[in-house]
Amino acid sequence: MRPSHSLLKKISLLLLVVTVPLYAAAVRAEATGITGWEQDSTYNSHYNYKERDAIKGKVVKFKEVVPLPGMAPGTALIFDEDGQEVLVHLCPVAYADAQKTGIRKDIKTKVSGSWATIDGQDVFMAAKVKQGENFEFKVRLTKDGTPFWTMSPEELAKETGGQ
Repeated sequence: MRPSHSLLKKISLLLLVVTVPLYAAAVRAEATGITGWEQDSTYNSHYNYKERDAIKGKVVKFKEVVPLPGMAPGTALIFDEDGQEVLVHLCPVAYADAQKTGIRKDIKTKVSGSWATIDGQDVFMAAKVKQGENFEFKVRLTKDGTPFWTMSPEELAKETGGQ
């Protein structure tokens, strides 16, 4: 028995309704340079806001990383915590490169975030970097781990005080 013409139209419409938003989201992510860093991405699923931790030490250097194959490049830190080298993932380069973060090397630093194993490597996924009394670079919401680079301009302005 062959499906009716109206059933085929309904199926076609359903496929459009489902696939167009997914395609649009993928195009938007690629255009903004955050491919693989989206809120519902495999990478982001490694961040556990309920298991937040903090590390203290000094930033040794900045590094560009691609955490998982196919992702847009990210900004990371090589961090010295009491003689232990820690790789700290910050954000996609499109959101902030090393210079735009305002983070400085070789000064007392505290990084809050979540530990994760990504592509077989232990990394610290940052939510906030604090240096001294007056400097913070925030990249995730404390309450649920939402990455700032996935927010609308209005939401981001609210979280960052319009800075």
